[in-house]
Amino acid sequence: MEEAPLFSEVARGPEGGQAFWQRADDGVRLRVGIWARGARGTVFLFPGRSEVIEKYGLVARRIAVEGWGVLTLDWRGQGLSDRLAADGLGHVRRFADYQRDVAVLSAVAERVGLAGPWMLLAHSMGGCIGLRSLLRGLPVKAAAFSAPMWGLPLGTATSFAARGLGVMAGLAGRGSRRLPGDRPDFALTGMSFDDNVLTTDRAMFDYMQAQVRAHPELALGAPTLGWISSALAEMRALARRRSPQLPAYAAVGTREKVVSIAPIPARMNRWPGGRFEEYPGAEHELMMEAAVHRTRFLDAALALFDEAAA
Repeated sequence: MEEAPLFSEVARGPEGGQAFWQRADDGVRLRVGIWARGARGTVFLFPGRSEVIEKYGLVARRIAVEGWGVLTLDWRGQGLSDRLAADGLGHVRRFADYQRDVAVLSAVAERVGLAGPWMLLAHSMGGCIGLRSLLRGLPVKAAAFSAPMWGLPLGTATSFAARGLGVMAGLAGRGSRRLPGDRPDFALTGMSFDDNVLTTDRAMFDYMQAQVRAHPELALGAPTLGWISSALAEMRALARRRSPQLPAYAAVGTREKVVSIAPIPARMNRWPGGRFEEYPGAEHELMMEAAVHRTRFLDAALALFDEAAA
């Protein structure tokens, strides 16, 4: 596999991390990262929108200490993977295309012989992609979700308008254009800690922001019409599906503002073997939150993985 850049100095991940270029079956070039190889099994880490391999360096370090391997990637349209829109916007032609990226991860895990059993750890948009992957038969034994994107706090009228605009823009060949209006894109580069909706922890905020400031090529702009339209369609479709038959854990902070809270307990309450918890005072990034929150979440995820692997 062809080696790809990995900015270890800002990631602070486990020693020996590697990144590689891989092509999806539609030709999109993806950056895949292996943070660690563990004898206990391998955690497939599905990042959120705008996130990159480096962001999870410290998370990977904690997981690796417990004996697990960590495999992750930059999703298509973000990070160093092929961008699908101009001006740094976050675009995907359709959400189903992310499953092509998941197929690449599975193929890499098999090709390089990453140890089983495999587990899923997913954050935000990664939780949306991850749920679809599970329904499609991703061969993992358990799944842990941090603030999964199973709904967006847009309101009924705004959601309807966004879906309509996205469909029309796609038909007109303009789906890669920015969603109109002055809406937040949650880009880290210009965000101040006092105004951020990601974490209450200053050190973790500085860690995330320092990565994209040191390497601006990692940054992602606002979502496009095509992204929001396809995301809304995917979440509506997933809401109608039954939960898969495997152990799962999901958590969200009570100060969550990026994704909708209500669909998460609604899903987990009908998930066989599922468990849901709220984290009082926490914001969106549970794995980048204050130590009490990130430790609690990773402890719960790793305990789930240990039990599933037994």
